[in-house]
Amino acid sequence: MQHDERNLETIPAGALGLIALNSCKEIGEAVDKYLVRWRYTREHEHEDNIAFKGYQRDTYTIEVSTPRFGTGEAKGTILQSIRGYDLYILVDVTNYSLTYTVNGYPNHMSPDDHYQDLKRIIAAAGGKARRITVIMPFLYESRQHKRSGRESLDCALALQELVSMGVDNIITFDAHDPRVQNAIPLHGFETVQPSYQFIKSILGSIDDLKIDSDHMMVISPDEGGTNRAIYLANVLGLDMGMFYKRRDYSQIIDGRNPIVAHEFLGSSVEGKDVFIIDDMISSGDSMIDVATELKKRKARRIFVMATFGLFTNGLEKFDKAVEEGLIYRVITTNLTYQTPELLSKPYYINCDMSKYIAYIIDTLNHDTSISDLLDPYDRIETLVKKYKETH
Repeated sequence: MQHDERNLETIPAGALGLIALNSCKEIGEAVDKYLVRWRYTREHEHEDNIAFKGYQRDTYTIEVSTPRFGTGEAKGTILQSIRGYDLYILVDVTNYSLTYTVNGYPNHMSPDDHYQDLKRIIAAAGGKARRITVIMPFLYESRQHKRSGRESLDCALALQELVSMGVDNIITFDAHDPRVQNAIPLHGFETVQPSYQFIKSILGSIDDLKIDSDHMMVISPDEGGTNRAIYLANVLGLDMGMFYKRRDYSQIIDGRNPIVAHEFLGSSVEGKDVFIIDDMISSGDSMIDVATELKKRKARRIFVMATFGLFTNGLEKFDKAVEEGLIYRVITTNLTYQTPELLSKPYYINCDMSKYIAYIIDTLNHDTSISDLLDPYDRIETLVKKYKETH
């Protein structure tokens, strides 16, 4: 294990407890397996020390229940003692596959439902846990992060609500706007970028990439995502380009101003493989519009990368885009719900984040710095160097 040795230098903050809500069961099980394996193979001189009591267990999962009444009301129950535990609660607020019944009618769980279930479990803990860390990959209401006119600030309110309930740390991935953490300046908030996992997944799937500025380029589909594109371009030693969206501010459709056109800023993409990187694929319209514009400029293969593949309008338009040669591969993580249909697509590359989350949990439980996990520059450099040597 890459980060194993340093964890042994500090005493755990408390007995490790992992709560994966129903929305995160699959990734929670994978994280638990990593933790169990690492801690069983880890040898240390403090095994009999009381501070390490319960350090090696068959599972770190704490069983919980969030049953529903016939009216749709609910409650949260923790099915074992968690006194003195260092709790890590995983929740995917975008998992629409789960349902419950309201007066006999099936109802799909919305982000609001998942967020309420999270609060119910925190409330059930009743202050008995030593520390509570919420791992919420897609930050609840993160697209409502700033006020324009007379409207609610949902994400900031949710963060304040969680810390007021006793949550010590909130870990999210690729927050839409990390500045929302200003709402809770005295509490822990980390937004993690999956850059290393993206590169690892692509290099493991494609064997003919030429990673240099003559053959490859990184593109941000809008001005808001330039930071992640700049980081990736700098690490890989590539040029970067960006699009900015011209919008029609005279009308609002589906909660936003419609995009009139995508304008490109950057050097020539002709004959180059292109990485389009963004935080999420929602409907997918923007990504396909950007890919179309790049193909007009004679780009070679287009790789679409996003932390969260929501695909709110289905996969038909991506099937068509791949068929027409607009898009070569689509890469998203398993941090949000993935349909069996998506996983079966030949053009889809699944970026598994369970090992990374396990690293973060294991490190934090030992009260050790996660700075190098948040900045994977050296690991990406090593990965690319090895790829170039073997290909």
